[in-house]
Amino acid sequence: MNVLLIFVLPALLLLMGVPIFVVLLAAALGGIALSGNPIHALHSAMFGSLDIFPLLAVPLFIYAGDIMSRGGIARRLIELILSLVGAVRGALGIATIAACEVFSVMSGSSVACVAAIGKLTIPALKKNGYGDTFSVSLVTATGVIDIITPPSITMIIYGIVAQQSVPHLFLAGFPAGILIGIALAIYVVAYAKKERIPITAPASRKDILVHLKDSIWSLLAPVVILGGIYGGLFTPTEAAGVACIYAIVVSMFIYRELTWKELWEITIDSSALIAQILIIVSAAGAFAWLITTSGYPAKLVVFVQDLGLTKWVLLLVINVILLFVGSILEPPAAILLLTPLLTPIVYQAGVDPIHFGIIVTVNLAIGMFMPPFGLNLFASHALFGTPLPKLYRGVLPFLVIYLLMLIVITYVPEITLAPLRLLR
Repeated sequence: MNVLLIFVLPALLLLMGVPIFVVLLAAALGGIALSGNPIHALHSAMFGSLDIFPLLAVPLFIYAGDIMSRGGIARRLIELILSLVGAVRGALGIATIAACEVFSVMSGSSVACVAAIGKLTIPALKKNGYGDTFSVSLVTATGVIDIITPPSITMIIYGIVAQQSVPHLFLAGFPAGILIGIALAIYVVAYAKKERIPITAPASRKDILVHLKDSIWSLLAPVVILGGIYGGLFTPTEAAGVACIYAIVVSMFIYRELTWKELWEITIDSSALIAQILIIVSAAGAFAWLITTSGYPAKLVVFVQDLGLTKWVLLLVINVILLFVGSILEPPAAILLLTPLLTPIVYQAGVDPIHFGIIVTVNLAIGMFMPPFGLNLFASHALFGTPLPKLYRGVLPFLVIYLLMLIVITYVPEITLAPLRLLR
């Protein structure tokens, strides 16, 4: 009966279109009732999963990212990057990738990255001859770098669930994000040469200096956030709070692009997204408690050991599972569901937990734009009006690139672990 509750019932409810938090709560409630535990065990598990100080970084980084994207900070950074990249075939495409990389250092929300970068770069890409489908597909696929490059909400949640250091996960995420960015840039240059995209004229030195001067406060944002974390001034959670204050001060009192009314509207919008994430976290906490008390993780470890899989085959199987789940569920829900099951298996196989965290993050990032249910696909469709069938075809080359980089990241752990070894 426990097997039905833990695996079969959630699968059936998901196929019926039931919201994920209801699915998790139904399974947890049924498991508690069958096990004879008192009903208040559900309450304890739900609220206990939220009563974690590092988890506070999630809503704060979301709020900071929304303020930066709508308060002029992100726009100035993107304009500076666009002015710097020129006189190279594919320059606008490269600038779009670079803009996503930079924006990701300030925000952990992929959809926010797609919206902020896309609104500024897609019109320029279309005007330069890239075409509607390629332009929107580029932003849709590149926007998920926001999940891979710190400060990543996905890494924060994995760190909490797997009891791993969030700063160490952030360090390991940098090489993965840069590697994927380079691979995407190479493809964009090849595409631009094939399609004979016109070479954009480089900006004048005067224009670059104007943009540099205008964006100096924007450039300081990632310095304050990451410099404070690795300089030992504050924890990632405290850095998220500092990012919020910095974004408000710069947007309202230096750039003066936000009014109190607009700040309140951003607060309401961010609160709605934060509530969606935290209710899933709460329900997943109850479900994770059910899984842990059922003893299935230990049984699963024994079962996998009996199969005699080598480490590389095991990682291949896990990657396939993560890609499938990531294409259906949002990263926070997927991590909360799978981490309690998968971490005992990979630890037993000798996989570094920090390296595994990056594998999980990259898989779930790919799922964000994997047809047919990737969240970024629906976000781009709503924001830019590109039909979903065109988007499905347009993201396929980028999907291949991400999968190739996933293979490299999975089987060459030295890439992600190099910064940690240097630190140690």
